[in-house]
Amino acid sequence: MPKQKNIGNVHCGTAVGKVLSVHLQKVNHSSIFVLTDTNTRRHCLPKFLSEVTFESEPVVLEMPAGEHHKNIDSCVKIWSELSEKNADRNSLLINLGGGVVTDLGGFVASTFKRGIDFINIPTSLLAMVDAAVGGKTGVDLGSLKNQVGVINHPSLVLLDPGYLQTLPEAHLRSGQAEMLKHGIIASEVYFDRTLEFDINKPEAEELIWESVLIKDRVVKQDPLEKGLRKILNYGHTLGHAIESHALRHNPDNPLLHGEAIAIGMILATYISSEMLGFPKKSLDKITAGILAIFKKQLFSKTHIKEISDLLIYDKKSSRGKVYFVLLNDFADHKINCEVPDSLISEAFSYYSSHS
Repeated sequence: MPKQKNIGNVHCGTAVGKVLSVHLQKVNHSSIFVLTDTNTRRHCLPKFLSEVTFESEPVVLEMPAGEHHKNIDSCVKIWSELSEKNADRNSLLINLGGGVVTDLGGFVASTFKRGIDFINIPTSLLAMVDAAVGGKTGVDLGSLKNQVGVINHPSLVLLDPGYLQTLPEAHLRSGQAEMLKHGIIASEVYFDRTLEFDINKPEAEELIWESVLIKDRVVKQDPLEKGLRKILNYGHTLGHAIESHALRHNPDNPLLHGEAIAIGMILATYISSEMLGFPKKSLDKITAGILAIFKKQLFSKTHIKEISDLLIYDKKSSRGKVYFVLLNDFADHKINCEVPDSLISEAFSYYSSHS
């Protein structure tokens, strides 16, 4: 197993329980709360509690699992529970879970009593390489993704790939999509390596850590997403709209975030090829690579119209216009690109014509 790694407040490896124990000894919190969902309470909490030393037993909070619970109603319940259990400004919230838990838990902590400390311990691949790193917190507004939130960094982010052993295959692929995105925007070599990602292979932890480093480099240059950081949204403009559409029409079995973003990346790369001359050979490689991993989805003309109508809610939209992140080539980006509706329809036709 690779040795312990860290950059800033992000630590990766099998000894993160020890890192947290040392941190808790140094910082005198009045009380400690651990936010889980129904899945991580069962599968991850026992491992977590066995590896961390607490002076007094933490209070475990639980929310229902699933993206459709990433909303203000869930926040109100957790805020109320924190208040009922006498949490104060010196309390600590540890978010033990996937992206829903780290996004929502970070937002809850950032706003409760105008802000308490929080620590993210992501237990899904998606959260390890994306949601738990970078300081973004927030919740959905109905089916619209991440409409309410703040940027606020956790005291620590602790990545233990051991948690991934309990993760379903579909959720591993969902995280792999964000790793592939990091390859597209930063390194074709990394993209190629990530196509072969396998959690059971020795290099898995190294690939996860490299993904974290790619995101960290971007975030440090543009922490408030005024320019460069927007490249981390590659594939997300249409991807989020596709995800919101699926959540609205099939709330009991929606697309996972990475599944929607994978489609969004194919669409964005096709648009890049048409508008900026992104190389056809590279477009074919990205399309074939993604479709070899993710199940093809079907979109009717009505679906495409409904998805296009959702674009106005994208965080990058301004004054009624929607802006895309596009690429000239691997690792060569262009932000704030206006894309005509006709080209969006063309991109869906391109996606539908490939298998």
